[in-house]
Amino acid sequence: MKYAIIDVETTGLAGSNNKVTEIAVAIHDGARVIDEFHTLVNPLIPIAPYVVGLTGIDDGMVQDAPVFDAIADQLLQLTEDCVFVAHNVSFDYSVIQKEFKSIGVNYQRKKLCTVRLSRKIFPGLKSYSLGKLCSYLDIKLNNRHRAKGDTDATVILFEKLLRNDSQNLISGQLNFRSGEAALPSLLSKETVDKLPSKPGVYYFKDSNGVVIYVGKAIHIKKRVLSHFYDKKENEMALCRETATIDFEESGSELLALLMESVAIKKYFPKFNRAQKLSNRGYAILSYTNRLGIIQLGYNKTKLVPKPLAIFYKVSDCIAFLENLCERFDLCPKYTQLLPASKSGSGCDHFKLHNCRGICKGEESVGHYNQRVKEALETSKVLADNFVLVGPGRSSEEKGIVWVENGIYRGYGFVESSIQISVYDEFMDYIQLQKNDNDSYSIVQQFLTKGKNYEIIRP
Repeated sequence: MKYAIIDVETTGLAGSNNKVTEIAVAIHDGARVIDEFHTLVNPLIPIAPYVVGLTGIDDGMVQDAPVFDAIADQLLQLTEDCVFVAHNVSFDYSVIQKEFKSIGVNYQRKKLCTVRLSRKIFPGLKSYSLGKLCSYLDIKLNNRHRAKGDTDATVILFEKLLRNDSQNLISGQLNFRSGEAALPSLLSKETVDKLPSKPGVYYFKDSNGVVIYVGKAIHIKKRVLSHFYDKKENEMALCRETATIDFEESGSELLALLMESVAIKKYFPKFNRAQKLSNRGYAILSYTNRLGIIQLGYNKTKLVPKPLAIFYKVSDCIAFLENLCERFDLCPKYTQLLPASKSGSGCDHFKLHNCRGICKGEESVGHYNQRVKEALETSKVLADNFVLVGPGRSSEEKGIVWVENGIYRGYGFVESSIQISVYDEFMDYIQLQKNDNDSYSIVQQFLTKGKNYEIIRP
């Protein structure tokens, strides 16, 4: 069996703009190097400044180098019938594969990853970066972050792996059915094998145990594996940094969505784009002012102990209050619809003109307050209190979600054997959570589907 040990340097740009700037190949027959190839490559696009600082390769150095198309045939012939070997093979292989695809060639080779092999053959090290491995195994590493220097060091590392492979791990990794070659270099197959085929939340962690991505799934294992086959640049970057995966079962899609939302805001993972910022919204409120008038308004949710309703834009609060004014002849002055500069007598509003004169003393407080109460009741601002009861993490428990006055309060689990006949008893099993725009939307969207959950009211 022959091995093509390869390292590439790239422009460092995202997606299809991540082009090869240097490539080195060493053909190994399992005993020694029998052929070599090395060249700079003109990517025809600028090289990212941080890459120039790392590798020393700048636009001027590659200006007169061959383009990839010019070396493609030589690479095809050189690596034919060879196993593609690299340190973190998914990166180098995907870059080469994209280069070939750009010229209409479908490049396919078996793959071996020296990071994955090193973790098994030399277990217990703090780091499996090429530099740290070379230091630990006494391998001379010249011209770090240059293709030729890194390839030469990887050749020596690979030979050490061959000599110490007492369990035939290399053959196992080449076995297509094992699926191991598709896994991230730092992630063990045992970790993936333990993932359940159930709903829940999963956590991708780097080698330091830091959560770098949180996801949810109806089928955790299937969803996790889909990340490894996705060739988008951000997915590949995520996989390169993933060293372990933890998970929590949820029992249902609804709880998985809510748990994911909480986890993203807790850990702020670098690879999650959505839901990082918690918008707790604005609350509709009511209070009785010094004149005895029931006054409506809005404020940030965190400042309103008992909100009547929650919106996530100020414009939605204003539209809601304007609607109440129009329908029930309420006064803009007492619904927070006039600017402070117009807070004197009267309610001169640019579009609302049906106030019956409460602001000028032309209507009794009792009559006005009665219409405010009718407005709140008719508009169902004082929303339902209920608990959603559905599937738990096993047949021996149920999952529950608490909504109070139309506002999401939290979730929890309760044993199926526990008989709860009083609504308030559910509160003992609830993990209280913050209500924000994401959790609110999750619960509201689920209610429109109305499946798999029983609704229990006081």
